[in-house]
Amino acid sequence: MIYRLIDRFYRASMRLACLVLLTISVAFGLCCAPFAARAQEAVTDTATQLEAVRINAYFGERDILRVPSSVGVVSRAMLNHQSGTTLLPAINAVPGVSMEERSPGSYRLSIRGSLLRSPFGVRNVKVYLDEIPLTDAGGNTYLNLLDAGSIDRMEVLKGPDGSLFGANTGGVLVLHPKGFSTQPAGASLRINGGSYGLLHQQASVTLQPAARYRLHIDQAHQQAEGYREHSAMRRDFVQLSQRWRYGTNRELRFLALYADMHYQTPGGLTEAQYQASPSDARPATPAIPGASEQHAGIYNKTWIGGIIHDFGITGRLRHVASVFALSTDFRNPFITNYELRDEYNYGFRTYLDYRGDRQAAVQWQANLGVEWQRGAAEIRNYDNNGGERGNPQSFDKLRNAQHFYFARLNGQFGERFVAEATVSWNAYGYRFRELYPDEEKRFAARRFDPQWMPRLGVVYLPARQLAWRASVSRGYSPPTTAEVRSSDNIINTDLSAETGWNYETGLRWQSDDLRYFADASVFHYEMKDAIVRQLRESGAEFFANAGGVRQRGLELTASAWLKNPTALGLVRGVQLGANLTLSHFQFAKYVANGQDFGGNKLTGVPARVVVSHVRLLLPARFSLFVMHNYTSNTPLNDANTVYADAFHLVQAKANWQTPIRNRWAIDLFAGVDNLLDQTYSLGNDINAFGGRFFNAAPGINVYGGMALRY
Repeated sequence: MIYRLIDRFYRASMRLACLVLLTISVAFGLCCAPFAARAQEAVTDTATQLEAVRINAYFGERDILRVPSSVGVVSRAMLNHQSGTTLLPAINAVPGVSMEERSPGSYRLSIRGSLLRSPFGVRNVKVYLDEIPLTDAGGNTYLNLLDAGSIDRMEVLKGPDGSLFGANTGGVLVLHPKGFSTQPAGASLRINGGSYGLLHQQASVTLQPAARYRLHIDQAHQQAEGYREHSAMRRDFVQLSQRWRYGTNRELRFLALYADMHYQTPGGLTEAQYQASPSDARPATPAIPGASEQHAGIYNKTWIGGIIHDFGITGRLRHVASVFALSTDFRNPFITNYELRDEYNYGFRTYLDYRGDRQAAVQWQANLGVEWQRGAAEIRNYDNNGGERGNPQSFDKLRNAQHFYFARLNGQFGERFVAEATVSWNAYGYRFRELYPDEEKRFAARRFDPQWMPRLGVVYLPARQLAWRASVSRGYSPPTTAEVRSSDNIINTDLSAETGWNYETGLRWQSDDLRYFADASVFHYEMKDAIVRQLRESGAEFFANAGGVRQRGLELTASAWLKNPTALGLVRGVQLGANLTLSHFQFAKYVANGQDFGGNKLTGVPARVVVSHVRLLLPARFSLFVMHNYTSNTPLNDANTVYADAFHLVQAKANWQTPIRNRWAIDLFAGVDNLLDQTYSLGNDINAFGGRFFNAAPGINVYGGMALRY
């Protein structure tokens, strides 16, 4: 009885924390902002202004040439060249990064082979929304809840970067919301539709009643019937963000979002089924019903709230602190069971930032901070009787705790040399208690030994616009909640954390006039105790440590304005871009079920990916954007006996913008995806039971719409 009372109090307090953060944010906006925004002058011309690439993830804006890390930037312009319904094509334009969509709304994100652990979702990658972690204390990230129209830009930090951002061995994704950008006050309404019942509506408003205060609201609805049988999706999204600069170098930022998402999961197909009828859902077998019969799908309702305080103590010292909370109501009718999850997370992140004299010969910056998270999940599994809960199977409760302390010292010696040293101390553990069929009165615990995660990096500029960099870093990633307690309903306390060392070097070059940019890197990463997905005879998944993985790769990105943007001429601007990813990833030591997979290619990682694009600026504010993605064949099981075929994916979008009267503008756009009508699987199920590896993507499909801006 006492345990039930404690549990009810804990769950109520988590809900209250999310609601309090949301209420504070809304109340602040209502009190400080009379709803009378003063819009800016008429929409400006779309002629592109060339700007240097800047990185904001490392405690302030920095020139990319002086960053001793491999980073990729998805700009606002690149996001605008897409359909606006998904982040996938824009993220895939970053070398070394792969985003997949098994069916509408069902995303997977991989950085340098981190997909190894991911049957779905995001694993082994830390994701932040400004200073607020989207990755919870249990290591899970619901990236698919976000609407693409709410994101201003993205930065990808590739390779283990846990010295500043906590446990990960794949990398870090930092999302910058539109509400915290510097866009002028105004409003917009965007509506587009397309093949397979696609409908996307997105509205936003930015109010700036005072010079130091901004309120931004994003609202979106998206739905689609999907290409495959039983692959419909629906998402409602609202995000409120506020920025109040109440003093010199002092500001408060508030962020609150709510997403209600449902998508059907059609399930994987065998190769024969995929070739014969790729649009089918997973059919029934004599022993197991099909995806449609079981109404397989995901229902996710999530609240996220956070407050960020950026306080300039002196001209050189500032303190940044954020507190955040998350609450998720998750339902998953699956083929073999019906799962319910109630999840709650809360935490804080805080650090000091001290900068030396900017006029000195040696310019240096030091940071010291801590991030702390707690989470809880009650997971209940029932029989799935055609989409309805049946008899109980297993109930468990898990609680996660993680925190890390970090320190960083960065020095720039003159104009040519930069050195950086960072280190963090990471602690992680979880507790669990069985509720059914045998109720345990006490929690059992698994604590991992605290780990040091150091990182050293240097940059040398032999010429003003050419930079050589090198780094060495250690990665560490404990198992996530979804791996400790996977779909076989067994809590696996034998899983060890992944660890490894990454060695990397690269070159960056940027022309003086910013028209040309190139970035190349090579790396060697040795991972120990890699966590891989396995399947039981029933089809339920579980995870195990596979031994070692050796990852060697080359990543190259280049862009060029062959014709600078101008206001005259038939062709007013031509930009080309190309990205190359070469991955030589292998299992070093891996024996499972009596089979030795040592030397095999890493499952789910193609050896070659080439993404290229061209952008044309034309008279009367017309523009055309075309992107091509080539992905080589991909091993789908650890034995390397099944591969997904290589494919060429071509996408194109045409856009026309025109002002209306004084302060209004309208955008009309149309696009096509999979122009070559390729049959391909975007989102394969690795090591799939019964050979059901393939999730077919749509053939040629189109979209079009309009956006009205004020």
